Amino acid sequence: MVPWLLRHRGVALGDAAREFGVSEQQIVDDLELLFVCGTPGYGHSELIDAQWDTGHIYLDNADDIAAPMRLTQDEAVTLVAGLQALGSSLVNPEIAERTLEKIRAAQAATVGTAPGDPASRIALDLDDGSQHAAMPALKEGLANHRRVHLRYYVPTRDESTERDVDLMRVVNLDGQWYAEGWCHRAEGVRLFRLDRIESASVLDVDGTPPEGVAPRDLGESFVAGPDDLTVVIEAGVDAAWIADYYPNEGVERGDDGSVRVTLKVADPALVRRLLLRLGGGAHVVEPRDLALSIAQEARAALAAYDTPPAADGPTAAPDTHRSTEG
Repeated sequence: MVPWLLRHRGVALGDAAREFGVSEQQIVDDLELLFVCGTPGYGHSELIDAQWDTGHIYLDNADDIAAPMRLTQDEAVTLVAGLQALGSSLVNPEIAERTLEKIRAAQAATVGTAPGDPASRIALDLDDGSQHAAMPALKEGLANHRRVHLRYYVPTRDESTERDVDLMRVVNLDGQWYAEGWCHRAEGVRLFRLDRIESASVLDVDGTPPEGVAPRDLGESFVAGPDDLTVVIEAGVDAAWIADYYPNEGVERGDDGSVRVTLKVADPALVRRLLLRLGGGAHVVEPRDLALSIAQEARAALAAYDTPPAADGPTAAPDTHRSTEG
């Protein structure tokens, strides 16, 4: 908008609104935002000077953005990737999608193709969580501030539970999609993996979380919540690094270099992946059911190595008829 207004100094509010296909009030709202924008320092000399009280628009001190931005191909790809990621996770992705269409149209104009031409589009295949059956209900619940009812599988207890949840957000962490919200069954903030939600439905009940409740800082997968699962791990000297790498509740160090680490986790799967990666270098002491499930999974993995692959001999059936089971 700024480059156009600078080229049409003194344009009437109504004419500007028609040019951009919005209401006059929207133009005024945007001008009020421009009025407090500028370069670092943000004093009078750095801020954009916008005046429209006469019904005509005058902009000054905006020479730095007098021309439309020109993106390189690398910049465009980076911006498109970010916008697609936002559009997939936001409750109302319309703004991200409108911006994407503008970038694609600009790219099409640059390379001389129509906006709908496949050659003019930057196509990125991002995981938007749409493969999970629960995602539509979760997004509806978030958008309308409605409570959702989940049937959720808990692998450490091998049982399905019924949960009523006031949602806060849906996020992707380490390649997994999670719904975060206030769980009325647990009376605390919980993360629910979408691939473990067996069913989800939107309830006709207000879904606003209790006052004072906020989402966790998920910058680190092992960030502890007050009601998270407490896990005790014993690690030998070769795996003792976990005591320094992960936030924990306490460490007991043995004379031989081994450690006994107590930590809290939102999802037991994080511990399961860690322990399987460490092999025999560490084991879970508590809780017992998690220790047993990890041991069972490790035995199953080892058993797979003991099964010899089928050998192709002279009498082997052609590939087109070979069984795919096994």
